[in-house]
This record gives sequence, structure tokens and C-alpha cells, in this order.
Amino acid sequence: EHPCKRFVLYYHDILFDGEDVANATSATIANETKLGNFKFGKLVVFDDPMTRDNHLRSPVVARAQGFYFYDMKSDYNSWFAYTLVFNSTEHKGTLNIMGADIMAAQTRDLSVVGGTGDFFMARGIATIETDTFQGAKYFRLKMDIKLYECY
Repeated sequence: EHPCKRFVLYYHDILFDGEDVANATSATIANETKLGNFKFGKLVVFDDPMTRDNHLRSPVVARAQGFYFYDMKSDYNSWFAYTLVFNSTEHKGTLNIMGADIMAAQTRDLSVVGGTGDFFMARGIATIETDTFQGAKYFRLKMDIKLYECY
């Protein structure tokens, strides 16, 4: 089956390090536990810019607002829940996305579980892959969003 709507966006996350207030887009709100060596229990809340290309300074077409937490003691794995908030001349509304980010996999699928406005009751898949990773400070994800239910 072919998607009724498809687009690619880039998610840019700059983790607050205690100093960079002006540029940070995410912050740790619960520190990792001592259970394993893979940040188990760490919780991060974010308000990240989404762009059409992989340049951080490109025009923002949406904001990803939500959280992720590390949920595996034996490897790096996280669970995401967020809303893409669109407020432009091209799109208005939201897409709600959630699911496991199995970081060892090259691509990972998160569920698009609903939306509002231009994306009213949308359902689909957001295939993500890590585009760049600069330690704990910055990472960028490429998101290929395919909607299979569009109204």
C-alpha cells in the first residue's frame, strides 16, 4: 500500500549542558540510575526544531515537543513520545509519534498514532535513522514520515 502523504524532516537535538541556555533544545530532568552502563532511567524533555534538510540553521517547519527515556540496562535503547507541531503557511496542526528507538538498528520505525489540523486522525510510520551524533551534546535524526490514513 502506498502512503497518502509522505515527507522527510530532520530532528535536531541540543542537550543542555548547564551552560548553553541560548541554544539548548532539550534538558535532562531525571538522571540515569546505576543499573548498567547504558543511561538506564535517564529522562530528557525536548522542544526541538524540525527542518527539511540536515542544516541546523535551516528554516524550522515544525517543532518536536515531548520526551524520551533510556529503558534498557544492557544496551542503548530509548522510548520516544512527542508531538510534531506545525504552524506555517504550508501546514497547520500536529502529528503524535511514539515508540521504541532501538539505537543499534540502522533504521527504526516509530508509530504515528494521530494528529490534528491538516493531519486530522492521521496514522502511519516515522522511520528514523541517526544522521549525525556528536556525543551527548548534539544529535540529528532523519525522519521519513509515511501516513497511511489521511482525512
